[in-house]
Amino acid sequence: MAAKSDGAPVSLRNEIPPECPSRSDPRPPERRPGEQRYSLQDCCWTLCALLVFFSDGASDLWLAADYYLRRDFWWFALTLVFVIVPSVVVQVLSFRWFAYDFAETVESGTAAAAVVAATGAEESDFSTKDSGERGAGRTAAAGVLPGPGTGGGARGCCRAFMWLFQGFIHIFQLAQVWRYVHALYLGVQSRWHRDPKRRHYYWRMMFESADISMLRLLESFLKSAPQLVLQLSIMIQASQVLPLQGLSASASLISLAWMISSYQKVLRDSRDDKLPMTYKAVIVQILWHLFTIGARTLAFALFASVFQLYFGIFIVAHWCIMTFWIIQGETDFCMSKWEEIIYNMMVGIVYVFCWFSVREGRTRCRMLIYSLTVFAENVALTTAWYVYRGPRTSDFYAVIMVCLVASSYALGTFFMFVYYCLLHPDGPVSGWGYIVEKEVPVETLASPASSLPPDLVSSPPRTLQRTKGPEREHGLGVDGDVFKVRPSRGAQAPVPPLTPRTEGPVIRIDLPRKKYPAWDAHFIDRRLRKTILVLESAAPVTPRIQYRCLGTPKEVMEYETTV
Repeated sequence: MAAKSDGAPVSLRNEIPPECPSRSDPRPPERRPGEQRYSLQDCCWTLCALLVFFSDGASDLWLAADYYLRRDFWWFALTLVFVIVPSVVVQVLSFRWFAYDFAETVESGTAAAAVVAATGAEESDFSTKDSGERGAGRTAAAGVLPGPGTGGGARGCCRAFMWLFQGFIHIFQLAQVWRYVHALYLGVQSRWHRDPKRRHYYWRMMFESADISMLRLLESFLKSAPQLVLQLSIMIQASQVLPLQGLSASASLISLAWMISSYQKVLRDSRDDKLPMTYKAVIVQILWHLFTIGARTLAFALFASVFQLYFGIFIVAHWCIMTFWIIQGETDFCMSKWEEIIYNMMVGIVYVFCWFSVREGRTRCRMLIYSLTVFAENVALTTAWYVYRGPRTSDFYAVIMVCLVASSYALGTFFMFVYYCLLHPDGPVSGWGYIVEKEVPVETLASPASSLPPDLVSSPPRTLQRTKGPEREHGLGVDGDVFKVRPSRGAQAPVPPLTPRTEGPVIRIDLPRKKYPAWDAHFIDRRLRKTILVLESAAPVTPRIQYRCLGTPKEVMEYETTV
């Protein structure tokens, strides 16, 4: 590749030591053929996501108008603020992404070098490392790829129309709708076309899905979460539930649970080192978050209906503690330190309401600590409301509310155990480990990874199904020998009769690969996106993405010092 993450010219070759661990050479999505196809379920999921978005926004606006007509101007103002401010924040961020993606020129000749190399050689490596004289010379010889605005008057008019169209979309707060529709269009196109266009459309669809998941998750916890607490507090304080209030609160709760689960699914689908999440698991995870967030927000609303000032102090204190806990865990999501701090502050808002995994390793211990903390807080908030509630609240009504908080949290915990014990993508939980039962597709045995040196593994190994009885003797159920004893140094290993496959270009990114649950750098760094999309559309086969490995403590220290 011809661009670094900061846009500097780079070399087209990068010598990576052969002892890199497997995670630095991940398999591209193309090597999982059964999981790359855009299905009818994916299409229905996107349409349901659009329905959830519209129902959440429309119910809030309808309720705000109802408050205005009832002359409840204070509730009208708060409801409208929690709709407009988060939406504006999301629109600004979305338009900023569009402006960069639709830039007129491709920085530093990135795409030009990639296209020239991809079309001129069948086996090429592209690196994000700083260029030497040879790499710089090839980059300069490649020239700059013509931008979208250099193709004449017609292209310039189309470009101006796209800027006006996107400006119109974002001014009217419809960026999320456009991105959902665009992702749906790209998915359908990837379904209709064949390679190589199918791969290109699928890459773009995955990038768009990642964008809309991040935007909607941010919007949900800036808008839906406070809106839900506000409406529940109003209902408890007034001791009555208006139909529009119930509709708005329900839509906000569903939006929160939906977006957390949808975000996790898209994140897993984007990483080739993780197994994808089935829709059955997603539905159970939605129920898990639906009931736990419902219990949490109901406890908030009960406490806020009596102690408004102390509730604000409690929220700020909880957010500060959670943010400090997340920062202390040293997350690795963003490309810079300050972006990481802002991200941690946003995740602190999520932690006010529900659990959200931000680090790999010992997740169960951290989740147990968080769950016990939330349980204790819910008990304390509900008890304080029960003791200091107003005289208008009857004992029967108070007991019903306490039972609702307890039963909702218990149901959410039950669905959490169902998800982790039965439907987790890595397999059911057994003790303190995972049991993975997944058969390796035969296509992966004939993949380009089989031509790599023995010291290199392109991806973490999967567990094969155990053969029994006659199958073990006759080799039924497995095409070819899977487990073999490595021959001695002098002996010639038999070559399996595999059809040779042309190796495509390798995009070697001069960054260590981020660990799950972080996004890969080529999903959050839009410069890498541009290069991959141009190379994907020009290369005859799907390029392989390879991240830099940091094998020694000295190399890790040098990398951190450079950053």
